Amino acid sequence: MKIKLDRKNEFFHFTAQNESGLSLEIDGSPEIGGENKGFRPMELMLSGIASCSTIDLLLILKKQKHLVSDIRIETSGERSSSPAKEFTSVHLHYILTGEISSDKLERAINLAITKYCSAILSLHPDIKVTSSYEIQ
Repeated sequence: MKIKLDRKNEFFHFTAQNESGLSLEIDGSPEIGGENKGFRPMELMLSGIASCSTIDLLLILKKQKHLVSDIRIETSGERSSSPAKEFTSVHLHYILTGEISSDKLERAINLAITKYCSAILSLHPDIKVTSSYEIQ
């Protein structure tokens, strides 16, 4: 896997491009001189955690033959007060629409988070990852 990062200005605005040619904008916060022209790196991490775990969750539910007509994830991360401001915890709240058993959904979320999501498994083990869900 490779990502190409190109600087767009004299500050912290970058364009990241993957091997497929897709790109996204990244920027720093205004507090450090960024211009809010893209996602911040830690927002990208939360997005990666949310999307990775959701892909795995949907694959598990599909295998179980559950019908998911829609899914939304609200993700939050708590950060330390250290200079690095690393994540200390991440919470994933899954909001699903469809015919889904809550028992099987709980098991599927647990599997996605603890066994299959490479983004979560790549985090430092001290980072607490929690989850909750709603079925609509």
